[in-house]
Amino acid sequence: MEETYLLNVEGVKKKILHGGRGELPKLQDGSKMTFHFQTLKDDFERTVIDDSRDAGIPMEIIVGKMFKLEIWETLLSSMRIGEVAEFWCDTIHTGMYALVSRGMRRIAEGRDPLEGQKHRCGMGNMFDYHSTGYDDLDELQRTPQPLIFIMELFRVEEPSAYKRDTWAMSKEEKLAAVPVLHSEGNRLVLRREFKQAAAKYQEAVICLRNLQAKEKPWEDGWLKLESLVTPLVLNYCQCQLELGEYYEVLEHTTELLQKHNDNAKAYFKRAKAHAAVWNEREAREDFMRVAHLDPSMAAAVKKELKQLGERMRKKHVEDRKRYQGLFQSRQGL
Repeated sequence: MEETYLLNVEGVKKKILHGGRGELPKLQDGSKMTFHFQTLKDDFERTVIDDSRDAGIPMEIIVGKMFKLEIWETLLSSMRIGEVAEFWCDTIHTGMYALVSRGMRRIAEGRDPLEGQKHRCGMGNMFDYHSTGYDDLDELQRTPQPLIFIMELFRVEEPSAYKRDTWAMSKEEKLAAVPVLHSEGNRLVLRREFKQAAAKYQEAVICLRNLQAKEKPWEDGWLKLESLVTPLVLNYCQCQLELGEYYEVLEHTTELLQKHNDNAKAYFKRAKAHAAVWNEREAREDFMRVAHLDPSMAAAVKKELKQLGERMRKKHVEDRKRYQGLFQSRQGL
C-alpha cells in the first residue's frame, strides 16, 4: 500500500495511504463527491498550503461541472470510499490552484468568492489579479510548481440522492428554480417568517447572478436576467427591514440604485432604512425622490415623512434632556 505508482495520467503519481472499501464508485454527470484534502508544497518541509479540516467543512465536487482544478475530479475518480491517498501533481495540473484556493478561503471566511472578479474566463481573471490577497498564493501565481494533494474520500452520491446546490445546477435548472424560490419566499412572508423568506429570495438571486456572469453586462441576455433579479432583491430588502437589518438594506438598495437610479421602490426602502438609523437628511432626500419618480406613492411618502418628523422631534427632546442632565450633574461636582 506504500508503493508509489503512476495513474494513467501524465504528470501524476499516486500513493495509497489507507485502503478504501468496495469497488470504485460508478460516477455519472451530477454525482457528488465529498472529501477532505490537504495541499502541500513539494519541498523538504512539505509546507502545508491548505487543509480543509481547518475550516471544519469537507469539500464537495460535482462530476461534470467544470471544477476549475480539473485534475481533482480525475484523482477522486481513482479512489474508493474511505480511501486516503497522496497525489503528486506536476505543474501542468496545478496552474489554477491559487485561484481555486483563493475562492475556497474566501468562502471559509464568509466572503464572496467572486469579489473583485472581472467578467472574463477563469484564466483571464487569474492574470487580472495584482494580488490574491494571500502571500503564499501570490507566490504560487508568480512561480507555478508541482503540488501534493492528500485526499480522503468520504462518500459519493448520485444526482437523485441529494438536494442540488444552486451552483451545481444547469442553466435550465437555475431558471426553473427561480420562480419556485420566489413563490416559497412569498408564502413565508405571509406567515411572517422573514428570515426564512429572505433566504429563499437570496438563493434565487444567486441563481440569476451565476447566469448573469456568463452574459455580457447590459446586453439583452444580461438585462433579461437583471429584470428578474431586481424584484427579488427588493423583496429581500423588505425582509431585512422587518428583521431590523437596516445597514444591510442600505448596502443592497444602494448597489441596486447604482444600476437603476430610477427605481422608486428601492429609494423607498433605502429611505426607511436611513430613517431607522437616524439619517434624517438622507431619508428625506430619498423619500422626495420617490414622490418625484412615482406620484402614486406620494401618500405613502407623506405618511413616512410625518412619522420621521415626529421621531426626530422626540429624539431631539430626549437628547436635550439627556444633555441638560449631564450638564447639571457636572455642575454639582
